[in-house]
Amino acid sequence: MSQAAQEIMDTAKPAIPNRWIQLAVGVLCMISIASPQYVWALLTKPFMQKLDASLAEVQVVFSIVVGLQCFLSPLGGYLIDRFGIRKLLTLGALLVGSSWVVGSQSSSLLSLYLSYGLFAGIGTGIVYIGVVGLMVKWFPDRRGLAAGIAASGYGMGASLTTFPVSNSLAANGLEWTLISFGLMFGLVCLVCAWILKTPPENYQATEHASLPVSHVPELGPSQLLRQPIFWTMFLMMVLMSTSGLMVVSQMGAFAKDFGIIDATVFGMAALPLAMTIDRLMNGLTRPFFGWVSDKIGRENTMLIAFTLEGMAMTVWFLTRDNAVLFVLLSGVVFFGWGEIFSLFPSTLTDTFGAKFASTNYGFLYAGAGVGAILGGPLAALMFQAGGTWTPVFVTAIAANFLTAALAILILKPMRRAYIQRH
Repeated sequence: MSQAAQEIMDTAKPAIPNRWIQLAVGVLCMISIASPQYVWALLTKPFMQKLDASLAEVQVVFSIVVGLQCFLSPLGGYLIDRFGIRKLLTLGALLVGSSWVVGSQSSSLLSLYLSYGLFAGIGTGIVYIGVVGLMVKWFPDRRGLAAGIAASGYGMGASLTTFPVSNSLAANGLEWTLISFGLMFGLVCLVCAWILKTPPENYQATEHASLPVSHVPELGPSQLLRQPIFWTMFLMMVLMSTSGLMVVSQMGAFAKDFGIIDATVFGMAALPLAMTIDRLMNGLTRPFFGWVSDKIGRENTMLIAFTLEGMAMTVWFLTRDNAVLFVLLSGVVFFGWGEIFSLFPSTLTDTFGAKFASTNYGFLYAGAGVGAILGGPLAALMFQAGGTWTPVFVTAIAANFLTAALAILILKPMRRAYIQRH
């Protein structure tokens, strides 16, 4: 073939999008779906008044959202791998926007559950799994960093809309706020869905074109679920999710019992300040430890991060009557916890390939759903049984150190042996 003909053929090939632009769009997509879950606390009282319902009845919506997001993620991942990222993210965008728009017209608890709860749970689950699964494909050389940046968009995204939503509720009421912001969230996510693309098979970034292509087998879910490595990671995901949520979900309760609830730190109320710092650290830790894991290895980073959280929880509890340390150490605890959403998807894809990344991570992400179910209720029951927070903290701290040990003593040699065999 002549050089001119080859140049014509090369020109005719579709251009590969810039992966950093894809990552930026993915982050924007994650930001657009964060509010239905993280801003829900602002909507509870307005819905209680509108529906003449109790707090417990209205809070069922939150459980539906989180439960569907986690436990339907394997199905969402499968559909993404089967039908493509654009179609499923479009569906997710429409569901997320509709959750607020249709939910605004709810006249009963059941209609609220079936609109806001059902639509937001399914929609956010599809988009979350889809974006993270896509980014680990675009960044085979920086999977930890890419997954962390994408996940941080979800973890911190609601901070951009908390005050606007709060102000709109005060000025314009519940229905107008839900409709206007729902349309905005849906539209932003919809535009992002049509920009995001799947990279070519065996994609390598041009700046790392000399790197060898990974030859680990591309395992689908039916094969994945027969692998001991997967179930080891699933157990670790459950332990870390449960231990973190045991403490995170009860911050207001034990802050009151520790005498911190009315304290001020740096001229601000201690609990709101701690929660603000926590949200920031929960977002920053995901790309940070993801980047670290790209440099020193996944399991080594897990050992550092999980041990850090266990140590921070220990000191946090031992100095629980010190308001300044309560605020600062809560941030360290979150910094050692939130990285599970970058380390686990990148480790999973490194081990079992990128072809079915969304589906496979969907199954692993269900472990976070188990933690969401166990964490809060388990901590409440333990406190109720003993009248003290000591068993709660001891259990959470032990789970962190146990998971750190599993990472370095069990998971690391298992993965090394598996990769060497293939």
